[in-house]
Amino acid sequence: MPRVKSGPKQRRKHNKILKLTKGMRMSRNRLFKRAHEAVIRMGEHAFSGRKQRKRDIRRLWIARINAALTKYDIKYSRFIAGLKKSNLDINRKMLAELALKDFAAFEKVVEVVKKAL
Repeated sequence: MPRVKSGPKQRRKHNKILKLTKGMRMSRNRLFKRAHEAVIRMGEHAFSGRKQRKRDIRRLWIARINAALTKYDIKYSRFIAGLKKSNLDINRKMLAELALKDFAAFEKVVEVVKKAL
């Protein structure tokens, strides 16, 4: 049997990687080996970035709730403890939205929590 070379298939594979590194500088978008390393690293950063984004958003919600609570002289940790005691199942995302957009509703939630504490 004759030897089969994988020329076109290999070229397609290389072009796929080089297309992913379009916009990168120097040899990272020209040389396959450097481009492949860059794509692998790019994927690692994307993976960890998805986890980091969730953390950052949660930190933002907590900061917004805490800022809204300064008016009522109650700390965030005590507020969350009061929420649990009063059996209110409102997540941080919804609390942050209430604090930002519907302050009257947030005020009612704070009153219920203060009674529970």
